[in-house]
Amino acid sequence: MWKLIYIYVENNKEIKYNNDGIEEDIIVYVKYSKNAASIFTVFVDMWPSFLKGLGRTILFSVVAVCLALLLGGVVCLLRLSDIKVIKFVSTAYVEIIRGVPLLLQLLIIYNLFPNFRHGSFFTSEIIACLVALIINSSAYVSEILRSGIQAVDKGQMEAARAIGLTKWQALLKIVIPQGIKNCLPSIGNELIMVIKETSLTSSVDVAIGELMSVQSQYTSATYLVLEPLYIVG
Repeated sequence: MWKLIYIYVENNKEIKYNNDGIEEDIIVYVKYSKNAASIFTVFVDMWPSFLKGLGRTILFSVVAVCLALLLGGVVCLLRLSDIKVIKFVSTAYVEIIRGVPLLLQLLIIYNLFPNFRHGSFFTSEIIACLVALIINSSAYVSEILRSGIQAVDKGQMEAARAIGLTKWQALLKIVIPQGIKNCLPSIGNELIMVIKETSLTSSVDVAIGELMSVQSQYTSATYLVLEPLYIVG
């Protein structure tokens, strides 16, 4: 059996109410008074959880952008292809992904994924959200890379072809390295966007564990709304 311990925080003091004679305990934080419900109090109470949520937010963002660079690079090269079918399919991919809200993509991919669990990180919920972030970001990254490549002076390609390089050799050895240099500021902006977009994953499943998920769980337990939101911000 379980014993419920209700803890009221009044003026920074815990007042506990419980039923005696039962060994196991469940601690329920019912309410914070307005005097105790400061941002500092909430931060001191929950900083390990917020720190873990911050770590997951950054991890999701970095992994999503790194893999999106690979997928976006492939899509970018396909869009630069002279084969019309390949160019049409890759263009359709970019336009559809960029035109559909990320939250809708998250919900669709989340519900398509089969349920599985391997440890605390490799779960269907987390992988589904990561896949959605990667797919969404890859469409934007492909356009960033394409614009960077096309910003390289055409004379670079012509000079490379003049010394005997094929089109793809010229792209890989001459044009793309210069184009990536042009793209670096925009790729940094994309990382910032993905960091902010990870907040949408909490609306899919609070078990994801990023910052907004921690805030949602804490608000559900304490009924405090603004204080954890300020900390997350």
